[in-house]
Amino acid sequence: VHPLVTVCSLATLRTCFPILTWLPRYSLAWLKMDLLAGLTVGLTVVPQALAYAEVAGLPVQYGLYSSFMGGFLYCVFGTSKDITLGPTSIMSLLCSFYVGGDPVYAVVLTLMCGLTQTAMALLRLGFLLDFISYPVVKGFTCAAAVTIGFGQFKNVLGLKNIPRQFFLQVYYMFHRLPEARVGDVILGLFCLLFLVMITVMKNTLGSSEVTPSPLVRFARSLVWSFATVRNALVVIAAACVAYSAEVMGCHLFTLTGQTAEGLPAFSPPALSETTANGTHMSFSDIILDLGGGLAVIPLMGVLESIAIAKAFGSQNNYRIDANQEIFVIGLTNVLGSFVSAYPVTGSFGRTAVNSQTGACTPAGGIVTSVVVLLSLAFLMPLFAYIPKASLAAVIICAVAPMMDFRVLPQIWRVKKLDLLPFLVTFLVSFWEVQYGIMGGVVVSVLMLLYLVARPEVKMSDHGVMVMELSSGLNFPATEYLSAFLRAHALHVSTPRCVVLDCHHVSSIDYTVVNELKDLLKQFKLHDVSLVFSRLKPCVLEVLLSSDLPGFRHGDSIEACLQIMSINAHYD
Repeated sequence: VHPLVTVCSLATLRTCFPILTWLPRYSLAWLKMDLLAGLTVGLTVVPQALAYAEVAGLPVQYGLYSSFMGGFLYCVFGTSKDITLGPTSIMSLLCSFYVGGDPVYAVVLTLMCGLTQTAMALLRLGFLLDFISYPVVKGFTCAAAVTIGFGQFKNVLGLKNIPRQFFLQVYYMFHRLPEARVGDVILGLFCLLFLVMITVMKNTLGSSEVTPSPLVRFARSLVWSFATVRNALVVIAAACVAYSAEVMGCHLFTLTGQTAEGLPAFSPPALSETTANGTHMSFSDIILDLGGGLAVIPLMGVLESIAIAKAFGSQNNYRIDANQEIFVIGLTNVLGSFVSAYPVTGSFGRTAVNSQTGACTPAGGIVTSVVVLLSLAFLMPLFAYIPKASLAAVIICAVAPMMDFRVLPQIWRVKKLDLLPFLVTFLVSFWEVQYGIMGGVVVSVLMLLYLVARPEVKMSDHGVMVMELSSGLNFPATEYLSAFLRAHALHVSTPRCVVLDCHHVSSIDYTVVNELKDLLKQFKLHDVSLVFSRLKPCVLEVLLSSDLPGFRHGDSIEACLQIMSINAHYD
């Protein structure tokens, strides 16, 4: 027994602490690849974190506060070698709707989000995500990309005090177009042009050459390296230009401005605050103000990260533990609230960089986190000179791939009706993001319930009528099935016998049994038979124990036909 207990304990430890599955095999070769991947992702995450804080409506340092906790925790608890946790465009957009630019609200939201996600993992509630269909997810991401991307053009134009609501943004941005600052427009467009150009170059690196020359290989590596750290290059170059202009006394650009210096203090999050006008907001007041965000943000954070983890697990031939992933996201948010982070999740763009750079284990996340901490410790004074137009260019190029409307013809070919939850989610999300998601989910669930309540019935004639249920039989379908049988077998000029093929029916409930009792009586009154075919053992057991009058069944359709012929002979 003792060795068995030891094995079980080791297996449990490996499940709870996935680091134990790869750490004993860690090698110098893996270390080199993880260092390279971690450093590359670090150079990507710093400019993105600053930019995403802008999307969330928070001071830019909060983007960096949110970017380092995940690397340390995911290394110990994560089950994917590629995932990187941190601020993302979608989570930043969602936060902007609920926190109103208030860091205290953001940190409380992070804590509650983390507690909710941790509880989901411990209670194994990951199955709830199954009710959010792919068209809903795609509709939301497309709407979010349009909202985020368009919302950043105000920074490219150098406009201030533009409302956050999408339709008001559109109106005021065009209305105030003459107020655009020339310096911001030129710099923003130049940054956009550079990012697009180098991205296109990276995407066209493939060549028909089977064995390219060393020079060609070097050129490709150089382009790939520049493309990977393009965000950092753009932000650094723009900051240098802005600093030079400021030194010469020319205020050409809208700058990020002074930011808090140094590392954030590790302390329990503030659960209340006193606003500038002297109003005291208690914890309960903040919770009430956050409202639907307490449900939407944890669910969307989990959904985004799990989808990314599964995609890269499939691509790189490994499996992830969904509940463990939910747990590590929740733990990251809980501990992140102690360092003033706002809610984080898995990032698709940085995960792709991590994978393409050759990360072997989650240890690369530690290197990424160290890069972020070094930036916080030593570079914060320099971030004040970063033009907002350059950060806007970074965000626009980051969310552009999310506007993938090529999925629409694919959905149309597979199932046209699936366009409905996509369109509901997409259109309503421009009004309120949470209503868009809720609307899409409700439409998807109603479509699903309709299929349950209206199962397809295939009819064929074998001398008697054979009806095959093409899906399960549950109480919402009872009235429909009863009306169908009456209309096609009983309420006709010559009532007909029916064989009901139930090989797709895996469960049955009291409502169905009660209706079948009435149907059997009606068939008897019309002097015709209703025989059940190919019932599963669990369903047959329930029907036999229900004492249905005149209940007959067969193992096959042929057996049922034989039963009917015998009854007809005796009659």
